Amino acid sequence: MKKYIKILLIAFVLISLGYVQYKSPNNQNTKQVFNESKKYVALTFDDGPHYKNTKLLLDGLRERNVKATFFIVGQNIEGNEEILKQMKEDGHLIGNHTYSHKNLFRLSKTRILNEIEKTNVLITSITGEVPSYFRPSYGNSNDKIEHLTEMKTVLWNCDSLDWKLRNSNRITKRVLNSVHDGSIILMHDIYKTSVNAALNIIDRLEKEGYEFVTVEELAKLNAEVNANLLY
Repeated sequence: MKKYIKILLIAFVLISLGYVQYKSPNNQNTKQVFNESKKYVALTFDDGPHYKNTKLLLDGLRERNVKATFFIVGQNIEGNEEILKQMKEDGHLIGNHTYSHKNLFRLSKTRILNEIEKTNVLITSITGEVPSYFRPSYGNSNDKIEHLTEMKTVLWNCDSLDWKLRNSNRITKRVLNSVHDGSIILMHDIYKTSVNAALNIIDRLEKEGYEFVTVEELAKLNAEVNANLLY
C-alpha cells in the first residue's frame, strides 16, 4: 500500500511540473518528455534531398542534437538514398512532398494519388517506414486532395521565404521576427543559404528558450497546431 501511495505521489509531482510523456506511434521504446511551460517550434524542409546541401544540414542538426521534419520530393531520391537513411537514423521525421512537385490543383485524382503513392513506396523502401505526413506542393490542398489519402496534411505558419530571399541574414531575420511558440517554420534544404540560415535560427532561438521538435511532436503539444495546420 505504501509503495502504491509513493508511486501516486511521484506521478502527481511530474504532472504538477508540467511534464507530458508519450510513446512513438510505432510503439517502440523511444520516449520523450515535454515541459509544457517551454516554447516549441518545428523546423520543416521541403524539396530535398539535395546531394550536398541536405547533407550539410543534417550534419549541422546532428551537432546541435536538433530534430526536424523533411518533406521529400520523390524524383530527388535516386542517388541520395544514404541521405534518407541518415535522416531516419538521426531521428528526423520524413514526410511526402509528392513525386514531381506539380501543382495538384491541376491534376486528376489518379495522378494525385500516383504522385503521393510513388513517393511513399520509395521512402518506405529506404527507411522501412511508411510516411504518415504529407505536404502538398506549394501548400495547395483542398477537400478533394485530403480525402484521397489517410496521411495528415501539414502546412505552416511561419514562412521563411528562403526560396525568394536567397540570403542567409535576411532569411534569419524574417523568421526571428515572426516565430512564436507553436510555429511550423517552412524552409527548403536545397539552398545553401537556407542551410546556413536554419543553423543560425536554431542557435538564436535556443538562446531564447525554444526547443525544436518534429511536427508530429508539436501536434501532441499544441492544440492550435493540431487543429489548424494538420488535417
